[in-house]
Amino acid sequence: MTNNQYDELHRYLLNAANVRGELVRLEDSLQKIVHSYEYPLQIQYLLSEMAAATCLLTAILKFKGEIGIQIQSKGPVSYAVINATDDFTLRGVARWDETLSELPEAFQDLLSDAVMVITITPEEGERYQGVVPLDKPTLAECLEGYFTQSEQLATKVILMTDLQHADRARSAGMLLQVLPTQASNTDVDQDTEFEHVSKLAETLSDKEMFELPVNDILYRLFHQEEVEVFSPQEVTFACSCSKQRSADALRNVDKAELLKIVEEDGAIKMNCQYCHAEYIFDSVDVEAIHAGHFTETRKDQ
Repeated sequence: MTNNQYDELHRYLLNAANVRGELVRLEDSLQKIVHSYEYPLQIQYLLSEMAAATCLLTAILKFKGEIGIQIQSKGPVSYAVINATDDFTLRGVARWDETLSELPEAFQDLLSDAVMVITITPEEGERYQGVVPLDKPTLAECLEGYFTQSEQLATKVILMTDLQHADRARSAGMLLQVLPTQASNTDVDQDTEFEHVSKLAETLSDKEMFELPVNDILYRLFHQEEVEVFSPQEVTFACSCSKQRSADALRNVDKAELLKIVEEDGAIKMNCQYCHAEYIFDSVDVEAIHAGHFTETRKDQ
């Protein structure tokens, strides 16, 4: 039975401990990512964890624009990416060695000599890119290392995935992070409080994460803390592809080459790797694209 608090990100504060937190659970928003190809279970698991992790990062990094978490590897999985916007729309895709009859189970065996590239593209200002080595046993631990390195703030990340139902993937994530403080003499107490709430978070079971209402989870973990909960943010799947964007890409290809493809194949067909939408261009489109007045709303299309 689907919990009506799925596909939502919940922010909260543990005021006495000076810690901020996030909890996200994904279901409907995850299906078009995980089931867009016939992915092996190991890749479904990886993409599910990455989707939850991307939501957590999107919520904690305050910006207007887009964020991407991309894994590059020389192992069985060569490439995996989740892209998100500041209003929590997700899309993602992965590539793997399809000649292998079976993929390894362990995170570090699936990804060999791998890095995670976190790219933030704000609507205004400079693009930022951080590279994190995937040298720890889990994606959650690698993310903790990223926050320690980039923000110098103690951070706890918990990621869970439920693939028990073949056609219904679910994932969840929790993040706890120390709030910056100007008072250096409170550092020891703050570290102790953070360690305490982190240990409490580690006691949460998969069953509790996926079945309990969010407020019950927070009460179960932090009933002795002063918890302030904010309104949830909806998370959805959405692809930013369009025929116009495809046309913009074709503008960089020589017109004669495009017309030759149309002559040989009847049309140019472009497919989105995220949502599998297909965009078709004929010779009239090619002429319009290179003349600079292409429009998606041509009457004879």
